[in-house]
Amino acid sequence: MSGAAPRRALFLDRDGVINVDHAYVHQRERFEFIDGVFELCRAARAQGFLIAVVTNQAGIGRGYYTEADFHALTEWMCGEFRRHDAALDGVYFCPDHPQHGLGAYRRESAERKPGPGMLLRAAAELNIDLSRSLMVGDKESDLLAGAAAGVPCLISFRNPIANFAHAELAARSHFTDSMAEVQAILLALTEDA
Repeated sequence: MSGAAPRRALFLDRDGVINVDHAYVHQRERFEFIDGVFELCRAARAQGFLIAVVTNQAGIGRGYYTEADFHALTEWMCGEFRRHDAALDGVYFCPDHPQHGLGAYRRESAERKPGPGMLLRAAAELNIDLSRSLMVGDKESDLLAGAAAGVPCLISFRNPIANFAHAELAARSHFTDSMAEVQAILLALTEDA
């Protein structure tokens, strides 16, 4: 990979963006893909974007399920993306929680959103140009993480502006309930590049 020009990336939160957030989803039976997510990822790949999932998984830290459970579900999820010609390039997760984590999981972590750690690690490992990338999340903390990592295009999926405490973040973010609109924003950025 040395010498290769950094590439743009589409960063996706998991619960609420890739799948319906049924709270601490860790089993296939409860994993319900959001309509349009495969189409979005196919379009991103066609435009040369890498695709990285960045997901807080405090359910591990709280003891609701194990890292092995998470990895098994992730392997299945990645297989579904490959089956739909929308392969993911990386999945990054943070199991820690500063108040509710158990044992070693009870800690502050720069990886936990709103910290930018997962995005920065993905950028280093996958050779991503953060300044030309997008972050799609359903919580303000997702977009705060993207902003802290230097991602300019922030998209709030199914979370209206009224729910945002940071006015400056809200002012520079896109708000949509539609994966098709997320795809349109991605394609518009490609045209502007």
